[in-house]
Amino acid sequence: MTDSGSSDSRSPLDAEASGSPSEPQGGPQHQPQPGPDRLDGVWDVVVVGAGPAGASAAYAAAAQGRRVLLLDKAEHPRYKTCGGGIIGPSRDSLPPDFRLPLQDRVHAVTFAYRGRFTRTRRSKRMLFGLVNRDEFDLRLVQAAKQAGAVLVTGVTVTGVEQQGGEHRTAVVTAADGRTFEARAVVGADGSASRIGRHVGVSFDQIDLGLEAEIPVTPQVAADWAGRIHLDWGPLPGSYGWVFPKTESASLTVGVISARGDGERTKQYLADYIRRLGLSGFTPSVESGHLTRCRAEDSPLSRGRVLVAGDAAGLLEPWTREGISYALRSGRLAGEWAVKVAEAGNAAGVRREALNYAFAIKAGLGVEMRAGKQMLAAFERRPYLFHAAVCLVDPAWRAFARTTQGHTTFAQVLRQYRAARRLAAIASR
Repeated sequence: MTDSGSSDSRSPLDAEASGSPSEPQGGPQHQPQPGPDRLDGVWDVVVVGAGPAGASAAYAAAAQGRRVLLLDKAEHPRYKTCGGGIIGPSRDSLPPDFRLPLQDRVHAVTFAYRGRFTRTRRSKRMLFGLVNRDEFDLRLVQAAKQAGAVLVTGVTVTGVEQQGGEHRTAVVTAADGRTFEARAVVGADGSASRIGRHVGVSFDQIDLGLEAEIPVTPQVAADWAGRIHLDWGPLPGSYGWVFPKTESASLTVGVISARGDGERTKQYLADYIRRLGLSGFTPSVESGHLTRCRAEDSPLSRGRVLVAGDAAGLLEPWTREGISYALRSGRLAGEWAVKVAEAGNAAGVRREALNYAFAIKAGLGVEMRAGKQMLAAFERRPYLFHAAVCLVDPAWRAFARTTQGHTTFAQVLRQYRAARRLAAIASR
């Protein structure tokens, strides 16, 4: 059966992925590190971490003509544990003229419940795109640099210091003894963030994700082209995924579940790979990471320091999708960091930091609250979700429209009584 979340056969992602990529001809070029003279003085904004959140923050601040320093301990391109799904909200938060380095365009989803009751549903319109994070993150950093941000890699940030009263700067400290002074700091240094620790970020949900990058034959890659696989797993709140990277003839296979049962999560991944018939291929990379969702009352700033992305615990609680949250919160953090930098006194700093927190909570915070409601219901009765998305056309269309960026889980729960009833029944 062919199902469609929209009558339009062309996705904005298709349009944005066309054309030549915005990087130097011949591929990524090594950029020399700036000399010491370029790092002196007080920066308007220092961003710690050059992933999607940090690069977006640096771009947003530099695009306003501010002096922006972007720090990262790794040199790009680098591997990142992530499925690499670019959904509609991610697309909408990218810099203008950004060219997505798409590995595949997804039009179909095969759903399974613990490896059984499989059904594939299709959309005429593209659901989302797939990227390799090393390529995607590199292009985001290049966009920030083109906007005027200065990138310095090989910097392991150990903390940030702020003085009280009317002192108008914060100082970022590095493991090698260097310091970087700024009127505002954005922490985007991942879920184990040093800057987040300074702000006091707290979490009420921690999950373990395990992933394998599996090179396959061109024939196997072609069999998976344009289709992902989602398996609702055996552990509460768990699921597995296959994301094809057709251009590089590989499959990203992963599982995620609540932290605390690592051995069963590892076994789930092994069983999942075996059921998919992929045990005969040798993974090129096997990795794991913890995802952390912020508690609802967790702070988003402290003084002149803001946090964004994983460092703030911002991600979708049910699917644990983090790229769109990183891009959106990073952009907001960069915009408000400029306002913090321009604030003339402590009261102005507090006002702008509160405005940043309000912007996050009014958008991403509302979506996270809905996601936690969905996760609580899914943990108790995943088979109801499987039956709904496989057998009920409005549920499939809601799924498709969410991935395409036309709606959100919060809007679905607010607008559709059937969705609220499903969540309520599953939660009992």
